[in-house]
Amino acid sequence: MDDELDADAPIFAIAVAAELANMHPQTLRQYDRLGLVVPGRTQGGSRRYSSRHIGQLREVARLSSEGMSLPAIARLLALEEHVHALTRRVTELERQLSAERQSRPGARVFAAGATGSVVTLRHGSRVRRATDVVLWRPRRPGDDAD
Repeated sequence: MDDELDADAPIFAIAVAAELANMHPQTLRQYDRLGLVVPGRTQGGSRRYSSRHIGQLREVARLSSEGMSLPAIARLLALEEHVHALTRRVTELERQLSAERQSRPGARVFAAGATGSVVTLRHGSRVRRATDVVLWRPRRPGDDAD
């Protein structure tokens, strides 16, 4: 079992989240209404915040105290969420690729054909060697190009 807490697990009630973010619960409700930090909801409709939400709330407070407008903060958080989603997707695709490589070792083998084209070989097959003799001559300055 993983010993780390899932940063996206919505586990904190609004009172706890407000205390952890050093804010009033009404501020969290307002940020939710504005779409700044949108918590998960229980079946009963209660807000539940994750540890990542707590970090976002702290970031909103810091940026706001530095004079950044709430719409600008909302845009910044939306972009950060997009990056987070893309990072999760890349991680999942890397995991799938790794699993695919482990389940099919050597399944795809390629070789160069006689004309220089790429040829796919079946696993375990060998490339037929060409026995043609080719004479190579370096070009000299003044030779016509083909």
